[in-house]
Amino acid sequence: MGRPDLDTADLAQVLHTGPFHLALRAALAVRGLPLQRVQHHLAHRGIKVGVTSLSYWQQGARRPQRPESLRAVRALEEVLELPGNSLTRLLGVGERGAGLDVERPAGRSYRSLAEVSGVVERLLTDMETPTDTGLHTVGHHERVRIGAGRELVGRDSQHVVRAHRDGVDRYLGIHHGDPGCDPALVRVSALENCRTGRVRWHRETGITVAELLFDARLRAGETYLFGYGFEDGTGGPSSEYVRGFTFAGGQYVLQVRFDEGALPARCRRFAQATTGAPRGARTALTLSGRHRTVHLVEQGVRPGILGIDWDWE
Repeated sequence: MGRPDLDTADLAQVLHTGPFHLALRAALAVRGLPLQRVQHHLAHRGIKVGVTSLSYWQQGARRPQRPESLRAVRALEEVLELPGNSLTRLLGVGERGAGLDVERPAGRSYRSLAEVSGVVERLLTDMETPTDTGLHTVGHHERVRIGAGRELVGRDSQHVVRAHRDGVDRYLGIHHGDPGCDPALVRVSALENCRTGRVRWHRETGITVAELLFDARLRAGETYLFGYGFEDGTGGPSSEYVRGFTFAGGQYVLQVRFDEGALPARCRRFAQATTGAPRGARTALTLSGRHRTVHLVEQGVRPGILGIDWDWE
């Protein structure tokens, strides 16, 4: 028997609005299935998921991300007699949905991004940050500046996010410097509608993690616009700027500006499905004359990798 204070209409509503953990919790309550029984049903389908993981998912303490976890979520839709894609959609796997507000580390080599993912996780754990911090990106306009020494001078972001649960009051920005970067010298700037909170860094990988604290606590469904930046200039020559996206949704704009004393010979836009996959066909970008910039626009971001690379000779 399901809980009497929840009915199918309530479930349909939360499946439409999200967030994921509340939808999962409501489905479990309406169907009246304990987690041990759910685990048993999944095991019969050849999917191994611990009761602890299921509990974390429904509490919002963790969020399914790995391929095997997403496979389990799809199976949960069958076990809980839900419409197909109703839970996966809320994770951003379907046509719409929420992604994590934590930035994927941006840097010049995505291979190195994968290598430092463990460092990022440790820094987030040190800051006692939950996996799902309650936001997903609606729009992100990122401006990267390359200096006269071909180095990454800094980057600024104007970011619009939407809360998918109540009480969210911060965003986590992550900066990954070029080889040679000294994160102890990287400066975090709160530019608009936010202020800087805790900052953590890891010297060997050049990673900096910074809290951007909002001026208000958001309710589920509310949007927030804020600006922030990282001032670097400590690394070696840059040859590309890359950002990885785990979840679908939102618009992303990347602009790279070059110093007039260090103009690249050519610039290209590229996309990549995964870190191990070959890069797709590159698209040549024309450097604007007076402003010395190139840019890309992605209207509906899909999981994968986007970036701009350039040649100096």
